[in-house]
Amino acid sequence: MTFEPERYELTAKPLHAFESNWEPDRRDFFKNLGGGIVVAVLLSNSARAQESGGGRGGRGFRQPPAPQEVGAWLHIDTNGGVTAFTGKGEVGQNARTSLSMAVAEELGAPLSSVELVMGDTDRTPFDFGTVGSRTTPDMVPQLRRAAAAARQALIEVAAAKWSVPASELQAENGVVTDGKQSAAFGELARDQQIYKRVASESGVRPATQWTVMGKSTPKVNGRAIVTGQHQYTFDMRLPGMLYGRVLRPETFGAILASLDASTAKQMAGVSVVRDGDFAGVTAPTTSAAASALAALRAEWKNTPQTSARTLFTDIKEPVSASPAIDKALAEAHHKLQRTYPVAYIAHTPLEPRAALARWDGDKLTVWTGTQRPFGVRTELAQAFRIPEENVRVIMPDTGSGYGGKHTGDAALEAARLAKSAGQPVKVTWTRQEEFTWAYFRPAGVIDVRSAVDSKGKLTAWEFHNFNSGNSGMNTYYDVANKRVEFHNTKSPLRQGSYRGLAATANHFAREAHMSELAAQAGIDPFEFRMKNLSDARLKAVLQAAADKFGWGKKHAAAGMGFGIAAGFEKGGYVATCAEVSVQPGREPRILRLTEAFECGAIVNPGHLHTQVEGAMIMGLGGALFEAIDFADGKILNPHLARYRVPRFRDVPPQIDVVLVDRKDLPSAGAGETPIVGVAPAIAGAIHMATGEWRRSLPMMVLSAGGSAQSGGAAF
Repeated sequence: MTFEPERYELTAKPLHAFESNWEPDRRDFFKNLGGGIVVAVLLSNSARAQESGGGRGGRGFRQPPAPQEVGAWLHIDTNGGVTAFTGKGEVGQNARTSLSMAVAEELGAPLSSVELVMGDTDRTPFDFGTVGSRTTPDMVPQLRRAAAAARQALIEVAAAKWSVPASELQAENGVVTDGKQSAAFGELARDQQIYKRVASESGVRPATQWTVMGKSTPKVNGRAIVTGQHQYTFDMRLPGMLYGRVLRPETFGAILASLDASTAKQMAGVSVVRDGDFAGVTAPTTSAAASALAALRAEWKNTPQTSARTLFTDIKEPVSASPAIDKALAEAHHKLQRTYPVAYIAHTPLEPRAALARWDGDKLTVWTGTQRPFGVRTELAQAFRIPEENVRVIMPDTGSGYGGKHTGDAALEAARLAKSAGQPVKVTWTRQEEFTWAYFRPAGVIDVRSAVDSKGKLTAWEFHNFNSGNSGMNTYYDVANKRVEFHNTKSPLRQGSYRGLAATANHFAREAHMSELAAQAGIDPFEFRMKNLSDARLKAVLQAAADKFGWGKKHAAAGMGFGIAAGFEKGGYVATCAEVSVQPGREPRILRLTEAFECGAIVNPGHLHTQVEGAMIMGLGGALFEAIDFADGKILNPHLARYRVPRFRDVPPQIDVVLVDRKDLPSAGAGETPIVGVAPAIAGAIHMATGEWRRSLPMMVLSAGGSAQSGGAAF
């Protein structure tokens, strides 16, 4: 996958600094899995580069020497059970279900017979991570090819057994049959040790012939989750396990000058670890660990820090002139120049960071909620100077990530404490630790200059993004004179990936600007976009959203407004309409959101609908009130009492989702793109309601206590 600048966390220094790769042969597969049928997929060089992140260096971003066979992707045992393996993880996006559906579809097996092993560095093939909305476009085809190869292997076994041509047989519902006789998959796998390698060009069924995929299917382990049977890292226990807590600095960048641990060391069962600037405790219970941590007396050497009040001037830089743009602006019928500040925001995952670590001699096993288990394996190996084959990272299904769990911060802490304790140690971050020491979505400043002619056609477009990133930055509107640039600057806070990366900020600036430019030109914002678009797929979702919303068919009452925005990112096309009410002295109230989304052939319509709806609700926070406030090296709103996320009262009474199913196109990912149109659509609606353009994210002012108030600036 392409390395995007806003993945700062992958090249930054780790949160803590302390003082040859596996290539199995085919016999190992049968030794570990038992008899039956094993399918490994031969990856092309380009596919290997994509899976390993393009070979770039950094924290868990290093490409290992690529084995010819990356690993076993699928195994059919002698009881007919089907096990598929993927390095991707489940963080609430329902990948476990969609990937299981892909296997069942191509194999001809009941969905209930498929078990998916995910995110285990000892059991699954290497994977760069659950990032970039790549699970569907990359892993669905991979597992479909493996399953199709396994189906063919089963058919060939049956054909040999019955002395009939393989072309006369088919596999369906867990059996191979010719219409007269049949054999279950387990029966055919019995007494077999078939190792099948399949090239990446192996054929699969077209979307028009799907019988499992393309249908709304419940979450495969949904009952375990809603009944509390599913174990997250927070829930896990090991015999002899201790609980760990880490001493945090007073401010960002502080150095631990001295530590008095004498009181803590006298507590029953407590151990104290000091390793450079890292210090922590272990204890038999969580309360004992908290008490021991509170007993530590530390002195810190602090360094001067900036604050949110000067952020947007701190990260902005001068840019060179653009003669072509200047000439087009001078000749324009209408022109517009605006600046769009974007605040840092927190990921606020349902499950804060947690890790459980156990050492067995020089072998390390870590269970942790991470989007990149293989990346965390590399981090651990580097931190403790041991070979990667000595490290195993297991990712339990995890309570959300949103791009915020790419690094192994809690894993490093648990492993360091466990190494000193000689016993397993679990570290669970508090909500305040998550708000303070995790990385944030990058803040940024975006400058836009544009021009249109007398016919409402764009003639100039200049777009400069400072710091937040380049995802979704290029305009998809037709314009002759264009300049789009990203400027990397020094961030005062730790920053990194977030759902949609910088596409949310860049879409806000572009689409809010387009609406304001349309108003200046006296053109309806929907018509203005259609007039300047030639991309048929983007025009199609714009039309679908406008039709569902009833754009242009009703007039807004006093204090009411409508807005519209469009976008493209990571293979998905989206258009969003918003209806907003703004009453004097009150916060804007989002009455209705309508979104049309197209991401190729739809794998699971029911869960895609939920994914889109969830992204729209999440987008309300960044649009209206989410922002990290900080000063003097400290986060000033480090908990949910002072950092507002969307709540039930913020959810619009009406949310409409229009899914555009393109069975003629490959399936793209859907985890990120649906969020990008929410903020600019709301901005357009607020303008219609009030006559005011809100050009900052969030669009409501933060009070000193961290709560949002109506206003026109981020701070």
